[in-house]
Amino acid sequence: MTVVMHSVSRLQKLILAGVLCFGAGVFLAAAQTGAPDSAAAQRALALEQQGQWKDAEAAWRQALAANPRDAAASGHLGIVLAREGDYPGAADAYRRALELDPRMTGLQLNLGLALFKQGKLKEAVAPLKAAVAAAPGDAQPRILLAMSYFGSAQYAEAIPYLKYAVEQSPQNEELRGVLAQACLYAKQFTCTLEQYKQIVTANPDSAQAHVLAGEAEDGLHHTPEAIAEFQAAEKVAPHEPNVHFGLGYLLWTQHKYQDAAQEFKTELKGDPSHLQALAYLGDTEMKLEETAQAQATLEKAVALPGATRLAWLDLGIVLADQGRNDEAETDFKHVIQMDPNQVEGHWRLARLYKAEGKTAEAQAEFAKSSALHEKQDQSLVQQMTPEKQR
Repeated sequence: MTVVMHSVSRLQKLILAGVLCFGAGVFLAAAQTGAPDSAAAQRALALEQQGQWKDAEAAWRQALAANPRDAAASGHLGIVLAREGDYPGAADAYRRALELDPRMTGLQLNLGLALFKQGKLKEAVAPLKAAVAAAPGDAQPRILLAMSYFGSAQYAEAIPYLKYAVEQSPQNEELRGVLAQACLYAKQFTCTLEQYKQIVTANPDSAQAHVLAGEAEDGLHHTPEAIAEFQAAEKVAPHEPNVHFGLGYLLWTQHKYQDAAQEFKTELKGDPSHLQALAYLGDTEMKLEETAQAQATLEKAVALPGATRLAWLDLGIVLADQGRNDEAETDFKHVIQMDPNQVEGHWRLARLYKAEGKTAEAQAEFAKSSALHEKQDQSLVQQMTPEKQR
């Protein structure tokens, strides 16, 4: 999952803001939709141009009632509804206009923006791609498409458009950070490090840049360099969420359990419900043979919604060592339910069955564990990125 300096909610706000502070909408010009061909449409257009949105909406609906196949009227109704903040209604009006006249200038961009404003970023991609194709030199649809790709977790697709956006606004550190994260999630680690260099040149004390660089270095299997970057981030932003967990996880992968435990505890001081920090602290305490403390930590972890597989697995191990086999079996089965392809859940359950003399059940679980490939430690990005962002 990832050491993201932007929380998920903050990233969503950044995406929905469009990074470059787009206004309330893109609006079709009268010349693009054709001149009104009825008195009702002329009246509606006059009200729209005066900014009398409610009256204009009523007038455009009246014009459409008289001529339901008027694509321009439907497009203008979408414009007015967008001005009123009714983006679902605007999107419906734009779709209707496109059905009537797919070649009408600006409709695809308007539809993409209406979907973007609703946070329907995956749906916004198709009309925004069409808008880019129709106007390759227009920056706005390209940047909106970049953010729609990013927000819908299509990171590789977002990268070329984000690079364009950064070229248009090279001083925008937030935007450059989004590009760096897209590169990170797409496992283009060199790209992330390139953006890191640009960010720290402008802002040497950017904790975000150090974190991104640390994640990229970890992705390149440069663990000492990754640790150094997280230590730098910790120094400039000691209270930044996830920084201590990220450093702790890297130390954990190097079997430096005492140091890792301290980092997990520091993270938990700021966020007592940090699921990953609790799970890995419990695992670390177990490895340090601090069994009673490990059990208390793991029980706290599994009591929280969304508890990790590691917490359930380790708690089952602790309980099995105490002879509390029924409880351990329940935990191991929960681990398998969470991830049937995880080796150790099957293996631990098999050992438990064998100790209880359940030979057939043990053989079945051993067979399942043998058929699976043991997974390596996950990357830092996987450990710190929420699943919906992967």
